[in-house]
Amino acid sequence: MTSSLPLLYAARRERLAAALGPRAVAVVPTAPEQTRNRDGEFPYRHDSYFYYLTGFTEPGATLVVRTDAAGGVHSTLFCRAKDEAREIWTGYRLGPAAAPAALGVEAALPADALDSELPTLLDGAEVVAYPFATHAGLESQVAGWLDTLRARVRQGAVVPVRLQDACAVLDEMRLVKDTHELAIMRRAAAISASAHVRTMQRCAALLRRGEDVREYTLDAELAHEFRRHGSQFPAYTSIVAAGSNACVLHYAAGSTPVRAGELVLIDAGCELDGYASDITRTFPADGRFTGPQRAVYDLVLASQQAAVAAIRPGARFDDAHEATVAVLAQGLLDLKLLDANRVGTAEDVIATRAYQRFYMHRTGHWLGMDVHDCGSYVEPAEADRVQVRTDPLTGHTVRERPSRILQPGMVTTVEPGLYIRPGDDVPEAYWHIGIRIEDDAVVTPAGCELITRDVPVDADAIEALMRG
Repeated sequence: MTSSLPLLYAARRERLAAALGPRAVAVVPTAPEQTRNRDGEFPYRHDSYFYYLTGFTEPGATLVVRTDAAGGVHSTLFCRAKDEAREIWTGYRLGPAAAPAALGVEAALPADALDSELPTLLDGAEVVAYPFATHAGLESQVAGWLDTLRARVRQGAVVPVRLQDACAVLDEMRLVKDTHELAIMRRAAAISASAHVRTMQRCAALLRRGEDVREYTLDAELAHEFRRHGSQFPAYTSIVAAGSNACVLHYAAGSTPVRAGELVLIDAGCELDGYASDITRTFPADGRFTGPQRAVYDLVLASQQAAVAAIRPGARFDDAHEATVAVLAQGLLDLKLLDANRVGTAEDVIATRAYQRFYMHRTGHWLGMDVHDCGSYVEPAEADRVQVRTDPLTGHTVRERPSRILQPGMVTTVEPGLYIRPGDDVPEAYWHIGIRIEDDAVVTPAGCELITRDVPVDADAIEALMRG
């Protein structure tokens, strides 16, 4: 960790402490290691909240942040003790002795001292904050510490009287990215874009040579490019969907052949230094769109352009989705995918949500340490403004609140799509066409910055790239 980073994480801990107020204790564990099968484990990935406050990636750790009556901040890290025998097998451990200097925490103790030390650290606090419903067994562990402390009241111990969800504070902190975070996210986006470019070009080149191309072939190209540029992991399981598989929203790469004349939808992004990227591109396997494919593609792209234009400070999070739906609703009528005699005008299509047959998801989500990042989609100051309506498709009662007002530093995806399954009322030329286009947008003072456009999005540009 560079010398300036401990100060960054310390500043975040101080913001958390200030939000909790005096005489508070926050307990934030990292993620546990997960067994894959028998004695094999999945690759370890830290907890995002914990990493946000520490920059520490080892398992078996817990951060405790305390504020005293005057608001002073004291941070204690519980981490794995040094163990030469274990380190021979599983790698270097930082250890409690080195942690304060390396991470900027005030104190560090062995992880196995957590249960014995926490009652003392909680003594005198009014509030205990921890991430609710995110770590199995943590609620019971907190209850155990409080029970131990309660047994000491005759000796003068003071037991906290209130529990608080630390996520409520940390989600708001993480929602607006700082310059350090945005720099990492731009690098992650650039790596992911290069992976998409490589995969598009390789797909067309292999098909031109007459080689067998499978979805897993393209998945391997993505993984190679992610890792070659220093990414630690894919940010999520890559979607590589050939032909009709593109109509399955969360399809995972399988062994389906990639065929000339069909489309390939790839939704893939890398994780770099704890931050995700998220890109989707849909392209013709052999490098040339058919007429129906191009018509649907251009409609989805036009809807994305409308969404991007709606992303700016002061706008609502839902504005991008509404702009997308307005374009798609009219386009579905123009392409005869929806029959105006049955569904009416574009306004009717929106009101009845008739478009949802072909477009069934939202246009974006927060992006950051997690690919579906934390942060409320409701404007906090307006959470009490509830509008009750009946959903026209399901008949269910829906309680709606005003969506989030965008601020500079927020990061959202922009990902409209159309997924056309066969139907008696659907022109056969469009059957099995699934198209999604996704970019990552940073809200800026002037509007938004698309950080994933190193991979082409225009249909002509995609064809030109794949000829190269």
